[in-house]
Amino acid sequence: MTIKSAAYTAARAGDAAGMRELTDEAAAIAKKLGGTVLLRDHGGGFSPATVQLHRISAENSAGDPSAARDVAPGSLPSTERRARCYTDIAAAFGRWGRRDECIRALLAAEHHASEETHARPAVKSLVSGLLVSGRTTTELRGLAARTGVLA
Repeated sequence: MTIKSAAYTAARAGDAAGMRELTDEAAAIAKKLGGTVLLRDHGGGFSPATVQLHRISAENSAGDPSAARDVAPGSLPSTERRARCYTDIAAAFGRWGRRDECIRALLAAEHHASEETHARPAVKSLVSGLLVSGRTTTELRGLAARTGVLA
């Protein structure tokens, strides 16, 4: 877990190469361990899929959302992780200007973990941006109301 956290920290600091090196190291360890290793005090475990989820978040933070294409949310070990994955995928679609896919990913995140999705600042920011940047659908207005963006 420390390697994945360090990778995300490197991405936030603008060190994309360092982030990728650390994430690749975590992926190699996860592959070597095989399957999901359950960790005390961490319900999501450690597996190739959870490393990939961290890669999506880190790549998004570093400015390259393309890693979102490489993970199947259903392979993740918990509802929270699947919701987080869909949120990261939505952020990637938002960066690519793919509004409809962004909204669908946000709705999928909401389906998996509505309370958490509604409380996430990243989701509120995405929804706010979608509201002012293009056409507003019934689904988007509903999501905005449920997240508290439209009161």
